[in-house]
Amino acid sequence: MSKDKLWGGRFTQPTDKFVEEFTASIDFDKRLYHQDIRGSIAHARMLGKQRIIPMEDVEKIVHGLQEILDQIEAGKFDFSISLEDIHMNIESRLSAKIGEAGKRLHTGRSRNDQVALDIRLYLRDELVEISAYLDLLVDSLLTQAEKNIDVIMPGYTHLQTAQPILFAHHMLAYVEMFKRDKGRMEDCLKRTNILPLGAGALAGTTFPIDREHVAELLDFPEVTRNSLDSVSDRDFALEFLADASILMMHLSRFSEELILWSTSEFKFIDLSDGFCTGSSIMPQKKNPDVPELVRGKTGRVYGNLMALLTVMKSLPLAYNKDMQEDKEPLFDTIDTVKGSLKIFADMIREMQVNTDTMRNAAAKGFSTATDVADYLVRKGMPFRDAHEVVGKSVAYCIANKKDLPELAIEEWKGFSPMIDTDIYEAITLEASVNARRATGGTSLEGVKREIARVRAGK
Repeated sequence: MSKDKLWGGRFTQPTDKFVEEFTASIDFDKRLYHQDIRGSIAHARMLGKQRIIPMEDVEKIVHGLQEILDQIEAGKFDFSISLEDIHMNIESRLSAKIGEAGKRLHTGRSRNDQVALDIRLYLRDELVEISAYLDLLVDSLLTQAEKNIDVIMPGYTHLQTAQPILFAHHMLAYVEMFKRDKGRMEDCLKRTNILPLGAGALAGTTFPIDREHVAELLDFPEVTRNSLDSVSDRDFALEFLADASILMMHLSRFSEELILWSTSEFKFIDLSDGFCTGSSIMPQKKNPDVPELVRGKTGRVYGNLMALLTVMKSLPLAYNKDMQEDKEPLFDTIDTVKGSLKIFADMIREMQVNTDTMRNAAAKGFSTATDVADYLVRKGMPFRDAHEVVGKSVAYCIANKKDLPELAIEEWKGFSPMIDTDIYEAITLEASVNARRATGGTSLEGVKREIARVRAGK
């Protein structure tokens, strides 16, 4: 008989030792101890309020759970694999500590709705913290934009020089991405922040519990409406993993650019030594290990999303042991995202921008060719005709090893009599950048306006 198991009454043989180790989750779900104790205290107080258990037992339970919390946080609590998970470890210790009162705590609930509560409580806290880390990263990006407000760099499509833009405008592109990420986290919080406790194993409970009171005690704005769904739903965790995958994709794209920009071929930026490493054989090397590792960790987060989707894809209602596999990908993703955001915020804040190198690069590759076409359109030429004229002028420059600003006015007029000496003013880097004044454009005026808007929390 499995006398050491809280559920062992029906069994006549002990659990196989390897099965016990294989099925236990305490090694990873022990991080839920705070949420488990908080949920149990709320549940106990509700049981007392409803006169389901005596108030004197409630006080013993609450006091005992608070002592256990102190022991865990002081590192004086020994977790047992034989007790399987965080719920059984705490409940067993509580019963040993306070006796019969501890055995009454589980009245009106199941491990199924208990673990659903713990995960929601845990993820709820982490979503708030991740949003705060996103704010720190956005602040670092805004600081870099403000510090380098008039720095011009080449903008790219297909990784080919396209048009000159402000470096600050480039930083603001990532600000928009991470603001969307924060919005997704906040939206995920709405669906996470719903109380499942009270669903029991799958069908509810026969006891006259007050779920709304528990929700109030635990700061949940609402309760779940179907007991089957309550214990089998992991949509909120999947939604977080999907949102985290998009967030990591943004960090990975940014990482790729930082890696390129820090090469000797680009030399656009210098990452602080504190975020780089050297080579064991080549003494001149300074490797951008942090962005490289974040780029690599993105695949890890994608894998966690696919892992949980695969776990859930064929499960019948309600709870199944498969769902124990929800925690490790969730926990790993939370740790990975928080670590990546923290290190990125610090790294971006300390990043140095090589302004002259960026400007020189922006002046190459015929980056103001579109401005010549726009110039001709303003003179009355249809855009498609202007496009052809500029294409021929670029081909001429390539053949004669010149750039557009180096063409004499006679050469310009050979392409179109509409072109006059004011062409030179129209194709400076500053003119090109500042001509793009529409909302969302790269003009200095527009970029300053966007920085102010984000700083104001809009």
